[in-house]
Formats: sequence, structure tokens, C-alpha cells
Amino acid sequence: MPHRSLHIDDVLYQYLMDQSIREHPAQVALRAATASHRYAGMQISPDQGQFMALLVKLLGARRAIEVGVFTGYSALSVALAMPDDGRLLACDISDEYTRVGLPFWSQAGVAHKIDLRLAPAIETLDAQLAAGAAGHYDFAFIDADKTGYDAYYERCLQLLRPGGLVAIDNTLWSGSVARPAEDADTAALQRLNTKLRDDQRVDMSLLTIGDGLTLARKR
Repeated sequence: MPHRSLHIDDVLYQYLMDQSIREHPAQVALRAATASHRYAGMQISPDQGQFMALLVKLLGARRAIEVGVFTGYSALSVALAMPDDGRLLACDISDEYTRVGLPFWSQAGVAHKIDLRLAPAIETLDAQLAAGAAGHYDFAFIDADKTGYDAYYERCLQLLRPGGLVAIDNTLWSGSVARPAEDADTAALQRLNTKLRDDQRVDMSLLTIGDGLTLARKR
């Protein structure tokens, strides 16, 4: 099948950074603080963070969810894009990783927007549903353990309002999803990708941003 693809080498990516990226000083500082982390590759790229911030602004999002915070760059990107009364429910299980981002959230003046919950995300999301929050959120970002993605997606979809958007990271998984699965993470992503393709509850698009980013709009 004919197709076109663009190879992004280091020179072109630097051009993208120079011509497009508008980072808050706290975002720059947080990226620098994370660069030496042993799992620095888990952090989303600046262009993905800026894209998500644009989506949040287009949605007029005031209530958002993040499943998987790591050191907090994506949370910072989303919080900066929301109004002062906006709130981000940030779910993670690691105090060690999330603690890295706390001073930078404060530096950017958005710490009051981020409600960090250190507990299994399923428990946090189920508690929101039990409290009657179904349909009350505008945006959700899922970037955590891949085998848990389907469960996170189902709960976030319930929590989103009609017209709300869920963004799911790593859905191309360095290309592994296009080959026979050799591990549980790849198999879980393959199942979810097929499910999303056929899910009539949403309008969706799988994008070649970062390591693959799927956007699903709740109908």
C-alpha cells in the first residue's frame, strides 16, 4: 500500500524544537532534573507535552485525570494549560519519582491545581466513580503499566463527559505492536489497539507522536 513517512533525525527534531516549542522555565528545569534519571526515557517529549496542552485548551478542560505521573512533566504541561480553577487528578504509586516534580509544579505556580494521589490508580478511579464523578471530567491521559491500560481506559471513559478526550501513550510501543507479541506489555497494547479501533463509544485516531499516541473522544 502506498504511503508517505517522514524520518525525524536529530537535525530535524532540533528544528522542530527551535521553531515550535514554547516551554515554561519550570518545564525546562524539570526536564533537566529528569535527564539523569535511570528511567528518563519514560518522560514524554516536549512536543508531545505541548500538543497535549493545546488539546486541553481546545477542550476548555477544567477537570483532568492523569494515570502515571513519573516525575511530573506531563502533569505540569496539562496543569499549565488549565485555568486557575482547573484541577488535575494525578495518579501514581511512586513517591520517589513524583517527588522530583513537586518543586517545579510550585515554581510554575500550578501546584494547587494538581491533586496527587499515591495509590493504585484503579483504587483512585473507582473511588471517583463511587463518589458520583462519572461524566465530570474533560480530559484523561494514560501513561502507566501497559497491562493495566484497558482497565484504566474503561474507568476514564466513564469519568469523562460526552465530548471529553482520553489520550493513551505508547500505543505503537517502538513498533513492537506490529509484530507477534513476545511479552505481556506488547500483547496488552495490541488488544487495546484493536479494541479502540472497533469501539463505537468513541471517535479515535492513532497518531505517530512520540511512541504512539491514541486519542479517543467520548461520543
